Amino acid sequence: MTISPPPRGLLGAAGFLSNFDRFSIAPMLVLIGTDLGVPFRTVALAASAYTLGYGLAQPAWGMASDRFGRVRVMRLSLAVAALGALSSAVAPGAVPLIVARGFTGACFAAAIAGSLTYVGDTVAPAGRQRALSSLMTAFALGTTLATVVAGALAHWAGWRLVFALPGLLAGWLALALRDLPEPVVARRDGGALRTVVRSRRQWYVMGVALLEGGVLLGCFTCLPPAVQSLGASSTTAGAVTALYGVAAMGGAQMVRRLAGRLGPVALIVAGGAQVTLAYAVAAAHLSLVTLGMSALLLGGGWAFLHSTVQAWATLVVPDARASAIALFGVALYLGSALGTSLAAGPAQHGSFQGLFGVAAACAVPLTVLAAYGRHRFGDGGPPRRKRSRHTADRTPPSPCTGERARGL
Repeated sequence: MTISPPPRGLLGAAGFLSNFDRFSIAPMLVLIGTDLGVPFRTVALAASAYTLGYGLAQPAWGMASDRFGRVRVMRLSLAVAALGALSSAVAPGAVPLIVARGFTGACFAAAIAGSLTYVGDTVAPAGRQRALSSLMTAFALGTTLATVVAGALAHWAGWRLVFALPGLLAGWLALALRDLPEPVVARRDGGALRTVVRSRRQWYVMGVALLEGGVLLGCFTCLPPAVQSLGASSTTAGAVTALYGVAAMGGAQMVRRLAGRLGPVALIVAGGAQVTLAYAVAAAHLSLVTLGMSALLLGGGWAFLHSTVQAWATLVVPDARASAIALFGVALYLGSALGTSLAAGPAQHGSFQGLFGVAAACAVPLTVLAAYGRHRFGDGGPPRRKRSRHTADRTPPSPCTGERARGL
């Protein structure tokens, strides 16, 4: 089923708000720890709890989306996310804050995944990379404003206001989404999840997502504290980190233009090279200039690498797309939570150069595995096998069936 034209403005707004809420905590970690009287490692658990809840809730939202509808589930998730965000704003201590952030992450989990699923349902594969790049621009804008606004507001007005803002906006968006048409797709029962977990290609994509989450998202959380370790304020840390979002927006536009010329493997390699260089620069020398360069390169790497892997995830199990994307999200944000937790120890002791050096080393196998898998497994069809000319001549042409025949 194709909606023409696909109304992606509200989808972008949902992803924008989700990213704003998720990335806003990074430049505030030091301030929150000081205000609540807890060490950095403890307050970092609030960030880990958010991404862990965000990831673990993906299957439930995905199955609900397959069963009850994309828009209906997104609206419900945003309504309860508003409650979680406001609870974070009034948390009296570290433990309530950690619990509230975990709950909020679980509630916001349907926003981006629902947007991606909606595009998968309504946009043909040939144009899906470009459509996803458009969404990535909105998502990146949320990341950019999160770091800038959070750093400045936390410094001048307090960190609690930063958590309250997305709560209020989520409540408004839950109402605004009622105007978004519901795509007509076959409703599935619990068999959707069984279909997904039986796919070996799905497990491969999830493995890539797990490593990507740890390297890109988990280690990125320590970038603002690294800036603050140089004596900079939270406002400066937010401004430097915002370069990530600026580069991600620019990179998304580049990917949109290059998707028709370059294959997905080339986009993955280009993104992985940027991520590797980003962490290598920070590991070689720690300064505002090098950390700014790292933020720019990480944003570009995210646009090239992650958008391509994400587009791949929408194709692997098309008969249960929402559940497939949900499990992809589980792996991505589980990796992010693990990466943040592992990085918190070195960050607390100021060992940022060693931390970024390890991240640079891990970015290499991430790039190789993602590029190999995308080349080997393609769009989720049978693995590519070389056939002899005689074998090919004896094989009758197959009729067009499934998603390709429908032009989805």
